[in-house]
Amino acid sequence: MTTALIYLVVMLLVAAVVFLLAAVVFGRGEELAPLAPGASPTRLPAEDLSGDDLRAVRFQLVLRGYKMSEVDWVLRRAGNELDELRARVARLEAELEGRRREDAI
Repeated sequence: MTTALIYLVVMLLVAAVVFLLAAVVFGRGEELAPLAPGASPTRLPAEDLSGDDLRAVRFQLVLRGYKMSEVDWVLRRAGNELDELRARVARLEAELEGRRREDAI
């Protein structure tokens, strides 16, 4: 009977130490103040977003958040497509301008 009581006391002590350690490491559950409306910790240019801007975006690390490798993959893919679309638009605008000059002559 005393052996079971000793095991119970030791288990309670270990549980208390683990709880205190977790509370110190992860905090006591305080909430952060909310960001102002429209504010974001992630920075992007106001205009002329490029693929490099999108690929350079990094999000805050949180305990329960998105899987970083998936976010990075989406940002890379979106950045590449953005660059391709801008290059295509520039090529088509140059082609249109060339045709306008030919028609003017």
